[in-house]
Amino acid sequence: MFIKKLEFIFASVILLAMSVLGLNYYKSYAFKNNDLPESYKKHIEMKEKEVLSNMQKHYGFTLDIPLIVTDKFQGRLYGLTSYKNGQIKIYLNKKVMKESMEYILGTVIAHEYAHAMMFQQGYMHTKDDGHSSLWQKTCVKLGGEDCQQYVDQQEIIMSKMPF
Repeated sequence: MFIKKLEFIFASVILLAMSVLGLNYYKSYAFKNNDLPESYKKHIEMKEKEVLSNMQKHYGFTLDIPLIVTDKFQGRLYGLTSYKNGQIKIYLNKKVMKESMEYILGTVIAHEYAHAMMFQQGYMHTKDDGHSSLWQKTCVKLGGEDCQQYVDQQEIIMSKMPF
């Protein structure tokens, strides 16, 4: 009798675990293959407005440049500002949004707009100008919480820990 109960418990745990795995797979698949959820779009739009408001407040102008969410990035790049043929565009990586949306809102958007300002103002003369002290000051004024050169993966992981 005890063995039967143990088998039932074991089978129940396996069934529950498989259900959780299946649900997680479905959610991941749905996020990857569907348009960005409205809640994400709204948060990005609100942060963009905040950054542009800070730009107007501190610099007296705003930039009208596209902020594009894409899943075409290779690897774990969070964002990218491109300057090509006089056009500035900001790209955000959809692939990392699900796990790092707070980081993207708190840091990446202001980080990329600071790059856009450096391009627009003509301060990008060498590759080292992208993360200069002027860029860092600009990033902070735009509302960036952590204006470093690159993403600190350990910081993102630790911010998700319950302790």
